[in-house]
Amino acid sequence: MTMHATDTQELFEIVVEESGLPRKGVLATVALLNEGGTVPFIARYRKEQTGELDEVQIREIEDLLAYHRELAERKATVLKSIEEQGKLTPELSARIATCRKKTELEDLYLPYKPKRRTKATIARERGLEPLAQLILAQELTAGSAAEAAAPFVNVELGVADESAALEGASHIIAEQLSEDADRRAMVRDLTREEGIFSSQLLGEGADREGKFKMYYEYQEPLKTIPSHRMLAMRRGEKEEVLRLNLLAPEEEIVSRLKGGLVKRESVFKGVLEGVALDAYKRLIAPSIEVELRLEAKTKADEAAIAVFAQNLRNLLLLPPAGGRRVLGVDPGLRTGCKLAAIGETGTFLEHSTIYPHTGGPKAESAGAEMLRLIERHDLRLIAIGNGTGGRETEVFVRETLRAAGVKAETVMVNEAGASVYSASEIAREEFPELDLTVRGAISIGRRLQDPLAELVKIDPKSIGVGQYQHDVNQSLLKKALDAVVESCVNYVGVDLNSASWALLSYVAGLSESQGRAIVKYRDENGAFPTRQALLKVPRFGPKAFEQAAGFLRIRGGGNPLDNTAVHPENYAVVEKMAEDMGVTVAQLASDAGLCAGIKLERYVTEVIGLPTLRDILAELKKPGRDPREQFQTATFREDVVTIADLKEGMILQGVVTNVAAFGAFVDIGVHQDGLVHVSQLSHRYCKDPNEAVKVGEIVKVKVLSADPQTKRISLSIKQAEPEKAQKGAAPKGQQPKAREQKPANDASAWERAGFRVKK
Repeated sequence: MTMHATDTQELFEIVVEESGLPRKGVLATVALLNEGGTVPFIARYRKEQTGELDEVQIREIEDLLAYHRELAERKATVLKSIEEQGKLTPELSARIATCRKKTELEDLYLPYKPKRRTKATIARERGLEPLAQLILAQELTAGSAAEAAAPFVNVELGVADESAALEGASHIIAEQLSEDADRRAMVRDLTREEGIFSSQLLGEGADREGKFKMYYEYQEPLKTIPSHRMLAMRRGEKEEVLRLNLLAPEEEIVSRLKGGLVKRESVFKGVLEGVALDAYKRLIAPSIEVELRLEAKTKADEAAIAVFAQNLRNLLLLPPAGGRRVLGVDPGLRTGCKLAAIGETGTFLEHSTIYPHTGGPKAESAGAEMLRLIERHDLRLIAIGNGTGGRETEVFVRETLRAAGVKAETVMVNEAGASVYSASEIAREEFPELDLTVRGAISIGRRLQDPLAELVKIDPKSIGVGQYQHDVNQSLLKKALDAVVESCVNYVGVDLNSASWALLSYVAGLSESQGRAIVKYRDENGAFPTRQALLKVPRFGPKAFEQAAGFLRIRGGGNPLDNTAVHPENYAVVEKMAEDMGVTVAQLASDAGLCAGIKLERYVTEVIGLPTLRDILAELKKPGRDPREQFQTATFREDVVTIADLKEGMILQGVVTNVAAFGAFVDIGVHQDGLVHVSQLSHRYCKDPNEAVKVGEIVKVKVLSADPQTKRISLSIKQAEPEKAQKGAAPKGQQPKAREQKPANDASAWERAGFRVKK
């Protein structure tokens, strides 16, 4: 097994313990990761070794491994630093060796960490360390503290009188107290458990738009504040609208610090009590507040990223329209609508621009030009972007088709990110001669054919399914979203002979350069006849082939198994199955009835077990099957085009465009998404909106309110359908007591929630 420089058996055991997963599976996963295995490959093709751990569990192991490796490296640095100072004791060394949290390690290192000159440093230079030790000993019970400090007065060193001596000694004790790991842990834990996060308006006029009105005078327990409110308040602070504070249980903390410092009655009791208060307010509280605010921000980031990742997964796995010719339409009112005819495999055929909304001769000829494209290229699916002019264009298209008697399906497509793609490097490579807007029309059409293949070309942050995506930790966000894209791409599989380099770069084991190399080789040598031919690609080695081959598909190639998720390393066992049944592999892969007669136990070996054999059998029953759901489209009411057309009580069909912690946004075809608050998602209490709906889902909603002036629309799913139709609804008579929900349709809830409102 390949070992990392800091790997030890103890580190592996920590990962086993903290993951809570079976020891054998964890150690096998660590070994596979160390050998260069990718998460999708390990989850799919090494089930026997890992005990069938899934991708989520494997990524957890990967993250724990990375965390404790970083911790081990930091421990080595800390131990070396303390040892060089000659202050490393066996007890301290043991504490450092056994700590499992980075914060705990930094607490232990704090007294030995190189620091700039402090009040305590100056006091030591003035010879007040012995006085500090005398005070801490608490042995004097007669006289006064001032009398005890008198011998330490030294005007030449800057100690003018007894009061100055006691103050300097107090600074030394306060610093020692603030650097005590156990006391810092006590303050941290108590503040984390009982602290209150508060926000106040900085001043009148600071929030002209009223975006943060809810937080002008707001308090919430630190340990329960949800991600979206934490991030909203932090955004208000960043925009210099709000002042944020963490209110700690100061009285309880100072009482505990005093109790730990004052051991007995002495003349120094008052001094020590003052030290405890000073140490907390001046040294401990500010640093702990910074720590806990960062910790809360990290926690909020992780929650927001998790929501984003779930939304992205649902969006990427939307059902594809499949191999159908499409007319992509990028709507425009004044600038015209860009049309792009696209072939079954996403090949660009022809483009044109029409002006159906400008009036005059151009408007009169718009319908004829669109029909020309449709008839010339036999286009029976029309994808219309849902941006400015989208609904008006949809009405025009439907009326034109109806008048001409042409049967074609019209679909509104979420065009978020299409403009980003249009100006991207990959778009310039694909269509160097085309205008940006034409590239946008192509992208809109292609994302209807195959959302996954097209959306991987766009930065996930630009797709429009996130919450606070620009406020959260960008490296964590990128890591999480890249993992989602990788997972989705490998779950679906990739057509080796038509995929773009962008799509190929997300296949397990492949990089962007390898994706480009594959496309270049394909362009120069023609389609790959088999998976094995991949090894002819320059710098494409056996390891890359091992990791990637099972996720790549070749339709109509020489080996039917190349169009399945069966890995080439397991072809021999399929050939053995076919031989035992007296048929060819092609016959076995085309007749589910033959597969039903296979006794898997006969093919178990030391390398291949039942989990892999069950996967192989499932592939043989449905070779080349797309695991995504059946393609469906939402139908918007033709008489509802703008917010002004909405009436309270209307029942409409819509598409979920985004899911947040407080509810879901639904496109009902009026240029502005409506909000379904979490309390209106389901008849039962719904803590996580993702339990009720997902991005891309077609839903029925009831209009609760619509304000054209503020562009705010409030919707309900639970009021649009009977209780029995709700997913996961509890039986009548067993409904849980409704919990109080915070209103989400107050002024500018959308902006506060981190979403951009369409103007």
